[in-house]
Amino acid sequence: MPCCVRVGRAMRPIRASEIGAFLFCKRAWWYQSQGLETQNQKELASGTAFHAEHGREVLAAGLLRLGGWIILALGLISLVVLLTIQWLK
Repeated sequence: MPCCVRVGRAMRPIRASEIGAFLFCKRAWWYQSQGLETQNQKELASGTAFHAEHGREVLAAGLLRLGGWIILALGLISLVVLLTIQWLK
């Protein structure tokens, strides 16, 4: 059974993101639960953009690593084929 929090007279489930926010900063969680907007929207947007760019860079690095392994494998296969042809002559 999920944990619930009382909102007025009703109970609603607590989301995992709320638990994370509460553990990080209890006051910020309370403000958010009261429906108050944060005053640092510019900084939050900047952080979101930074994380998006970082995610793209991580993806690009992974694709480059994969490309490197493929090129290495193709080089080794070519070397084996070349040596086999030379050995058969």
